[in-house]
Amino acid sequence: MTLDDTDRHLVNLLQDGLPIGPAPFEEIALKLAISQTAVAKRLGRMKEAGVITRFGPFYDAAAMGGAFCLCAMEVPAERLEPVVTCVNAYPEVAHNYERAHRLNMWFVLATETEAEIATTCKRIEAETGIAVLAFPKLQEFFIGFRVAA
Repeated sequence: MTLDDTDRHLVNLLQDGLPIGPAPFEEIALKLAISQTAVAKRLGRMKEAGVITRFGPFYDAAAMGGAFCLCAMEVPAERLEPVVTCVNAYPEVAHNYERAHRLNMWFVLATETEAEIATTCKRIEAETGIAVLAFPKLQEFFIGFRVAA
């Protein structure tokens, strides 16, 4: 899929946040000079094409009284696909990505309590037969990550 100027502008606008209200696409649509329906269709098309992997809010589980943890696994290459499918089936998994490293699968768990982190890791280990290494946050840094479309 090739992004046009409006797609790029849309992606860049949304990285600054979506207005909260009954018609969240209205302000974005006005800035782009297109309809709210066109905004939604463009997002759907980009998600379907894999240009964007998700569209939705980012919740700070810890700020809401919950917990989150970065986790890693060493998954044999021939088992990567089924293990990814298994791990991604857990609603506690916020996102999952592959790395070119011995620890080749990384994901974030977001749970209601600290104890659920360990419980979920154990469930994943039992189901996959692969150890889950948990890396709890020691200090938070805000880097303001943005990708120019």
